[in-house]
Amino acid sequence: MDENGRDRYVHEAELELAAGADPRSVGASVTVALCGSVDHEGPCRWPNNHDTTPDGHYRVYFVAPPADEAEVRRRVEQALRGGDWIVVRSGPRDLRPEEFELLERLAQTPLRD
Repeated sequence: MDENGRDRYVHEAELELAAGADPRSVGASVTVALCGSVDHEGPCRWPNNHDTTPDGHYRVYFVAPPADEAEVRRRVEQALRGGDWIVVRSGPRDLRPEEFELLERLAQTPLRD
């Protein structure tokens, strides 16, 4: 947990993307669910970063106070279930050592006023 009371999390999903679909649309949908817009001013309430591979492997990394984890995951699930793709599986998973650096950078995001 950082000095602002935020912890680090990852949510992972396996998706079946439509032929020709832009994998970035998954992260954009989740960003809108978490931030209200893809292009917003100021720091994120829940700093996040996305990775979607062309074969439908999706991950969102985020930092949030432990009390907000369930709400962030609910929003992620809602965005994933509302897209133009099929969710094969989705849920939290443990952080991997190679992900710590990215999450530490996200944790440096200032708190929103």
